[in-house]
Amino acid sequence: MAGISQNIRTLQNRLRALLSGPQTFAFLPALTLGGYWFGGEGVLLFLALAFPAAFAVAGLFSGTGPAWSAARDRETELHLRGSAEKAIREILATENITGMTTAAIAIALDDFDTLERQYGTKAASTIMKQTAGRLITTLREADKVVRLDGSRFGIVLGPVRRADLETLIQLSARLQAAIAEPFSIDATRVFVTISVGFCLTGRDPVVSGGSLLEFAERALEIAQINGSGSIRSYSPESNRRVKVQSVLRRDVSTALDTGQIIPWFQPQISTRTGKITGFEALARWAHPERGLILPGDFLPAIDELGLQERLSEVILSGSLSALRQWDKSGFNIPNIAVNFASADLSNPKLCEKICWELDRYELTPERLCVEILENVVADSQDDMIVRSIQQLVEMGCKVDLDDFGTGHASIANIRRFAVHRIKIDRSFITRIDRDIEQKNMVAAILTMADRLQIESLAEGVETIEEHATLTQLGCGHVQGFSIAKPMPYAKTEAWISLFNSKQTDAAKIGQKAS
Repeated sequence: MAGISQNIRTLQNRLRALLSGPQTFAFLPALTLGGYWFGGEGVLLFLALAFPAAFAVAGLFSGTGPAWSAARDRETELHLRGSAEKAIREILATENITGMTTAAIAIALDDFDTLERQYGTKAASTIMKQTAGRLITTLREADKVVRLDGSRFGIVLGPVRRADLETLIQLSARLQAAIAEPFSIDATRVFVTISVGFCLTGRDPVVSGGSLLEFAERALEIAQINGSGSIRSYSPESNRRVKVQSVLRRDVSTALDTGQIIPWFQPQISTRTGKITGFEALARWAHPERGLILPGDFLPAIDELGLQERLSEVILSGSLSALRQWDKSGFNIPNIAVNFASADLSNPKLCEKICWELDRYELTPERLCVEILENVVADSQDDMIVRSIQQLVEMGCKVDLDDFGTGHASIANIRRFAVHRIKIDRSFITRIDRDIEQKNMVAAILTMADRLQIESLAEGVETIEEHATLTQLGCGHVQGFSIAKPMPYAKTEAWISLFNSKQTDAAKIGQKAS
């Protein structure tokens, strides 16, 4: 019902925009004459009925005076989009003469559909009205607030001498603070947040009334992708990202089902023996039009569409299949590491699914390393997540704590979850051979790991010098471009054969000082 009522409001707003100008009445005589000429009295009768009906649906009979002067949203009594575009055009037309400029802001109430379902249409309408009032009182008299559609509002700044990024960020924050005050609905306090997007006139070489507002709405879309209460400014690059994300959202589900998204593999080696100790599985999307897409670009679409568990299933199956094939080819690859997110760990059937996949490929649990981000362990208040990790350990799977050092995992949590290995984040490894503070910090982490009797792995090792320094400090395993970039399964066997054939004492770069 919430979606239907919102669609009705959107239809009303669009009809108002179409019918609320003087051009409508200017064309009425021509339409009447043309209708009679081509269709006779039947068409005249149709026009006589259709126009009043359209005006009634649009709500343009609710006020007095000409329709174009009364083009307001019935719910909030705000003007509509056309009024905002006209205001922008008027300011821009005199900008070179007056030196005054403007900016457009687009605002959306976060999770409005949920709010409407929870409190009802009447309460949601009241919140919309009060939101409009709060926006108006927060702004100057010269600024214009309009209703766009659904739960969205537009704002046009009245002529200002200067409108820069910092000014708009501060104004957006003030608007958010005004809406953050609880609404009182039937003696119930309702808390609402808003996302904000804005566009400055200098952000695009060709700016018009319509485009400035449209660009603000695109910035709003980016803000909403980044979560409730976000603020974003429009830029051509951000606009490109929105378009790309729209394409990826459209294609990602099909990509998971058709094998476009698959695991690639990056080797991990022992600093003590120089041998391969495993591979980490990393998701890659071979898009038929855009080429290879990295997780940072398509994971937002995965999260937004709720496909994280489906992604993990695809990567787990592909990873265990690769491990089984390496066994058949006679390669001694001890284990494969697969990342699992909070959404995966919250599934009470996760362990059952993993056990089934291991049986399917005839592999034992200790050959699977379950990688979990440090912040998942540190912030976990979800009993289901705790239960899943403990069950995986009891099964025999190994737990790797990923991006160690970027979160706040305590020693108690490391012991509680029986962590097998910590993966030191790349941010600690950069310049470790030249930065004494970096070196001392990593040395302290490695000392802690040694005292707790857990393994250590440095990720993102990109140079021979970093590799050598980590070996001397006693880091057990390394992974990164200095060894190999991630590769598809088809290239792994040739790489393993070549690596093993070159493995000599020289491959053991440095040794821990005695």
